[in-house]
Parts: sequence; C-alpha cells; structure tokens
Amino acid sequence: MPILVITGTGTEVGKTVTTAAVAAAAVAAGRSVAVLKAAQTGVRPDERGDADEVARLAGAVTAAEVARFPEPLAPGTAARRAGMPPVRPQDVAEAAAKLATEHDLVLVEGAGGLLVRFDATGGTLADVARLLNAPVLLVASAGLGTLNTTELTARELRFRELELLGVVIGSWPDSPDLASRCNVADLPEVAGAPLLGALPAGAGALAPADFRAVAPSWLSARLDGDWDAEAFRMRVAA
Repeated sequence: MPILVITGTGTEVGKTVTTAAVAAAAVAAGRSVAVLKAAQTGVRPDERGDADEVARLAGAVTAAEVARFPEPLAPGTAARRAGMPPVRPQDVAEAAAKLATEHDLVLVEGAGGLLVRFDATGGTLADVARLLNAPVLLVASAGLGTLNTTELTARELRFRELELLGVVIGSWPDSPDLASRCNVADLPEVAGAPLLGALPAGAGALAPADFRAVAPSWLSARLDGDWDAEAFRMRVAA
C-alpha cells in the first residue's frame, strides 16, 4: 500500500488529525512518509495548511500541497472565485506518484468529502483514487447521522470499483451517547469494511511528542497500530 487516499464523510470529522495519526504510526513503524493535500482552501499564502499540521503532529514527514485557494469553499468554487486554475485529478495523481518514488507511504488527503468537486468538469478525489489505483480510508464522525453519510460514501466507492480499506472514527467523545456507542458496531456493517481506529476528541491539541507516542494506540494493525476493534466495542458497550 504505497499510496493511501484519505477522505471524510464531510467537513470537520477529524480527517486531518486522522491523517496525522496514520502518518505518525507509519513513521514509528520505520516507514518514510509523505502527506499530500490535494487542494487546500481557506488559508492565505503565509498560513499553515493541513499538510503542515500533519507534519507538526506526526514529525518526520514530507508535507506538500497541489494547490491553495484563499476562501473556505469547495476547491472548484474557490478556484473559480479566485480566478485561479483549478486542481485536476490528474495533477494530484501525478504529484502523489512522484512522492511515492521517494517514500514508503504517501497519504493523499482530500478536501471535505469524496465527491467534492475540484474543477468545472466534476473531477473529484474519487477520480484521484481511480487514477492511482489506491485504497481509500474513510474518516467518519461518531454520533447520530454518521451511518447515512458513511453508507453513501461506501456505496459510491463500490459503484466506482474502488477499495474501501476501512473506517476510522475521527473524534471519539469523552462521554459517548447511546448513538455513538451503537455506531461502533453499526459503522463497519453499513460501510462493508472494518473499523480501523478511533481517535479521542481533542487529539490534535496534544503536544506533538505526546501525539506521536500514543497515535499507534488509536489505529489497528492495518494502519501500523495496535488498536483492537472488538476490545473497543466491548468496552464502550459496557
């Protein structure tokens, strides 16, 4: 798995922090890692973007962006309003493939969900995954409403004959409600793919050294960690 595409069921589900955790676990396992942000929106040229945040938390990783747009909008809309050339799936795929020649693992982080448009022709992160023949990791929220968005994304991936590696809960609450606890069992069922981890709420606020030390405990062995889905399910159901 030299390239892994990471998407979310929507915005603000913990995608960037999850990407950082996957990167940190891979580095701890002795792998060289690059993180590529397909399209960074909502930041000025002098501001740190999501790839920079991943590098801050994960440590020794290469951080890169394909394009950056100032307004916090979908990439295609942000590019149009800024009068800038849009990102094309081919651009992202080429950048990821180049990084893959120099690193053991390349993490391609999308913007928002799987079908957020990059350009006027309707190019999306799903097209990037297709061009790269890369598996997709889906970051989902924990609570009420997540089953619908998770299943819709999983269905779209299957329709496009793309591999869904698994699902990670991007922010597990300190005091989970009934829906969140039930969703631990239901998420892999609706996704048709395993639950591969759960990050605690506020993980991104940890000091980088602390984040790197504990990141593998949030992720399963498939993602270079030691998290156990069944043990987690039993614990939260108690």
